Amino acid sequence: MKRVLTMSLLFIMMIPLTGCWNRMELNELAIAVGLAIDKVKENEYMVSVQVVDPSEVAPKQGSTGRSPVTRYRAKADTIFEALRKITTVSPRQIYLAHLRILVIGESVAKEGIAKSLEMLSRDHEVRSDFYIVLARNVKAEQILKFLSPIEKIPAQKMSKSLEVSQSIWAPTRTVQMDQLIADMTSDGKSGVLTGVKYTGNKKVGQSMTNVEKSWPEAQLQYSGIAVLKKDKLVGWLNEEESKGLNYVLGDVKNTVGSIKCPKGGSAVIEIFHAKPNIKVTFQNGKPAVHIHNFIEENVGEVRCDIDLSTTEGVKALEKSSEQTNETIIKDSVERAKQLRADIFGFGEAIHRASPKAWKSLKKDWYEKGLVELPVTVHTTVKIRRTGTTGNSFVTELKE
Repeated sequence: MKRVLTMSLLFIMMIPLTGCWNRMELNELAIAVGLAIDKVKENEYMVSVQVVDPSEVAPKQGSTGRSPVTRYRAKADTIFEALRKITTVSPRQIYLAHLRILVIGESVAKEGIAKSLEMLSRDHEVRSDFYIVLARNVKAEQILKFLSPIEKIPAQKMSKSLEVSQSIWAPTRTVQMDQLIADMTSDGKSGVLTGVKYTGNKKVGQSMTNVEKSWPEAQLQYSGIAVLKKDKLVGWLNEEESKGLNYVLGDVKNTVGSIKCPKGGSAVIEIFHAKPNIKVTFQNGKPAVHIHNFIEENVGEVRCDIDLSTTEGVKALEKSSEQTNETIIKDSVERAKQLRADIFGFGEAIHRASPKAWKSLKKDWYEKGLVELPVTVHTTVKIRRTGTTGNSFVTELKE
């Protein structure tokens, strides 16, 4: 009898667990891959979403000639309200779990991006593995209007292009939501975002004509790194300064750059390994930061008179490369001090070295401590390969 009662109780308890009570069918959802946020009024946002058209990207179905994505937008006082308001024009509910790129407008960034991210960080359906970029000299919604060649889905193109650019060029950064929020809320580090802009004919870039030509009339280009103080935009780093930031943060995986030759002319080197070491020292209670960057590189191009078959020639290029790298990093540090933003995380490094010292420094860190912080830079370069030739044949032609 006891066994029967136990089985009956288990059966009754399983009844409410059967079925998918909160299921959402795919044909009821609009899969959003891109999201753009602009400020239109003091308390009003314009939210735009880029939604995939499944019938146009399915591999086994032929294209009908329609755009592979559709864009919807709505205005409201909050991001959450705007997303729900989009259902007045979209036949399906916007689903953000597969978001690949978030584009924030400069109008939002200048006033503060925290409110724009709050809903996305709170929503259980939104994953944090999408990239965040800042529209530069153009509204964020204009970026989502762009139609790209090669990649059918523009948001996917932006995501992959950002990854490749950071991997083999270096003046860009892939920033995800969790990382950005952690930087913005830290006492000893400032957040950064890669900028994206339009080049070419904007009108053509928003039409299918742009993907029907071998030379697109419009392109989206990542340009510079935006510097945030807390959650507000305070300035931009140029290409070299952006590269200097990534050197210090240890995020240069591969890049190329031009250096001067001893007798004039230039050479192009490929950096394939860069490892920084940041050390904090104290003298009379005041901190100082020492950056040592160890770099391994190959010679990619020579446009000068130098014999790379000799040890002296190789060492001369190494010395020139060391000086160039030190200048790039120093310029980047000086720019950060001008903007009063600790994009390198020097404050966090001081905190790790001496929590007691940081407690007294953090109060006016950005206005005084960071500006007065002594930062020394030293770079060691080792050239591993010089290519298949010693002297360049270009020199022989000049003779």
